[in-house]
Amino acid sequence: MRIGHGYDVHQLKKGRPLIIGGLEIEHEEGLDGHSDADVLLHTIADSILGALALGDIGKFFPDNDPKYKDMDSQVLLSEVVSKMTEKGYEVGNVDAVIIAEAPKFRPYIDDIRQNVARLLDTTIDNVNVKATTHEKLGALGRKEGIASEAVILLKRKKANNE
Repeated sequence: MRIGHGYDVHQLKKGRPLIIGGLEIEHEEGLDGHSDADVLLHTIADSILGALALGDIGKFFPDNDPKYKDMDSQVLLSEVVSKMTEKGYEVGNVDAVIIAEAPKFRPYIDDIRQNVARLLDTTIDNVNVKATTHEKLGALGRKEGIASEAVILLKRKKANNE
């Protein structure tokens, strides 16, 4: 088994859609970034890469490469999952948190979990996503951005004859 941790934060900006967990969330601002800035999927991708000791998403998807401009983070995560599969691992479980003062994520959590499970090629009972505020402290507390953290457990896939 291997454990990985991921963290990401993006600034909020008017004129961009808010994409979290691959879903468009209703909000007056979206996250600013080179890609679609999906902090949750970036965090999960980084946790997988960390568990595999492969570095981080910046190594594979640099933010100064125009081919990744406005990239759908679902594609990014799918490519990282392919690397995980090639190395012979599968998801044991993932536990992630979205840190934001607004919007409220509870109405979206079940759909986000379902989408993340699909992207990770696992079942929804292996995916936990929760949300919390930053208690009005710092940049996140002032609604300047949204952050996410995740921890993931990867396990070696069993061979067909095991």
